[in-house]
Amino acid sequence: VQLQASGGGLVQAGSSLTLSCAASGRAFSNNGMAWFRRAPGQEREFVAGISWNGGSIFYTEAVKGRFTISRDRIKNTVSLQMNSLKVEDTALYYCAAARGAVASTDQSYFRTWGQGTLVTVSS
Repeated sequence: VQLQASGGGLVQAGSSLTLSCAASGRAFSNNGMAWFRRAPGQEREFVAGISWNGGSIFYTEAVKGRFTISRDRIKNTVSLQMNSLKVEDTALYYCAAARGAVASTDQSYFRTWGQGTLVTVSS
């Protein structure tokens, strides 16, 4: 059972990136999913979460209006569209599958984690 995150890279401030998370070995179509990030020297923090059917979506305040989380239950993927990137968005981004049908800002609620994909935003 694995989550594979991809799509990170080095971009300039104001640019856009789309991160993708693909599940293998097990379908997570009935689980909440989320993206977290760990900036250099900081703790890992919640970024965005989505419920099993997409009916509940929420974001950390710092990315509201700029990031969009979505999922494709058939393809078993979750995406994070990131627009108007800022230098402070630089971090290692992780996708995670929740224990239940909804997402949470609480990391302990997530049982499966991807390896992370690095996003670097330059000024």
